[in-house]
Amino acid sequence: MSDALLSAVAAGVTVFDLGRTFFPGMPQSPNHPAYTHTLPRRHGDMVREDGASAANDMIVLGTHVGTHIDAIAHVSFGGKLHGGVDAYEAGVGGKYLEHGVHTIAPMVRRGVLLDVPRALGRDACEPGYEITVADLEASARAEVRAGDVVLIRSGWGRRFDDGAAAYVGKESGVPGISEAGATWLAAKGIHAAGADTIAFERLAPGGGHALLPAHNVLLVEHGIYLIEAMALDELAAADATEFTFVLAPLKLLGATGSPVRPLALISDPAAVVSAAAGSAAGGAAGGALAAGGAHG
Repeated sequence: MSDALLSAVAAGVTVFDLGRTFFPGMPQSPNHPAYTHTLPRRHGDMVREDGASAANDMIVLGTHVGTHIDAIAHVSFGGKLHGGVDAYEAGVGGKYLEHGVHTIAPMVRRGVLLDVPRALGRDACEPGYEITVADLEASARAEVRAGDVVLIRSGWGRRFDDGAAAYVGKESGVPGISEAGATWLAAKGIHAAGADTIAFERLAPGGGHALLPAHNVLLVEHGIYLIEAMALDELAAADATEFTFVLAPLKLLGATGSPVRPLALISDPAAVVSAAAGSAAGGAAGGALAAGGAHG
């Protein structure tokens, strides 16, 4: 095959789905409209002459519900968006043409998983635990580089199936990084950061979403996208440290966020070894033929 990427896919790729399933009543931030789903048309409501029938759907949800990405327009500080853009003026007309989610280019980037519980020697971080800079450094089994997408696993994601109260954790608090951790990430020059929690960063017990300093550091000060409510346990169980990260937000003109279904891609080791062996054998045969031709 002439395309190297297509050849890699043909050799075998393991795909990890990092997105949550959307369903009515799913855990979500109370600050956003809930997910609802209905069928305006069901099979049998209208049947064509040939006997065929179709069903269709209508969904309503906030753009920060379920696994989603925060656009730069999502957060302001001191009346300013990233780059000093006036937050009020930017929203005139009911949409953020500057820094809206439609401005986020599809991502095909190097991804790095920081599995904090693994580094701490536990199954999951405790409620309200602050993931420190030292924790991030200990979790970085692969070097974090400029342009990377860094995913931070706290183990809190396992509570998603326990319902909204357990996962949102208003009373218990939720583990995550604080301002210091966000500053550490920003200094690495990363492109985006994600987590398995509802608000990316640490939520203090009883505090809810009252203070989100990491959002200010990453979105407002540095223009780094945030991805929240991710499913990271399967990726961690596979001992994945670095991978190809793929994500494409919906092109919602002027919106502050978008539901997403991010993927982590890893080459199948057996296929890679087999392909490499085949390539080496082919190269050796080609070399022998070339040598024979030279002497012939």
